Amino acid sequence: MYWHWGFALWPLFPLLWIGLIVYLCWGAGRWFGWRGRREPHSAPFDAPSGPGALEILRRRYARGELDATTFDQMRERLESSGRHD
Repeated sequence: MYWHWGFALWPLFPLLWIGLIVYLCWGAGRWFGWRGRREPHSAPFDAPSGPGALEILRRRYARGELDATTFDQMRERLESSGRHD
């Protein structure tokens, strides 16, 4: 007598399980605080927040860690690669 509802609703059972799994994952994320840990990730081509490579090279030359020839070679290499920031 009531069997016709069971056969009509059986395609909805996978949706019920999927919904339950999504709800449990959402609840676990809220419980463990994963939502608050989302921080914007920097893209690989974003500029670094610190001093650029050319500035570091200039500082090393000013401290006397590099001689003029090495400084010029490294500066030219940085400028040709476009990574002097």
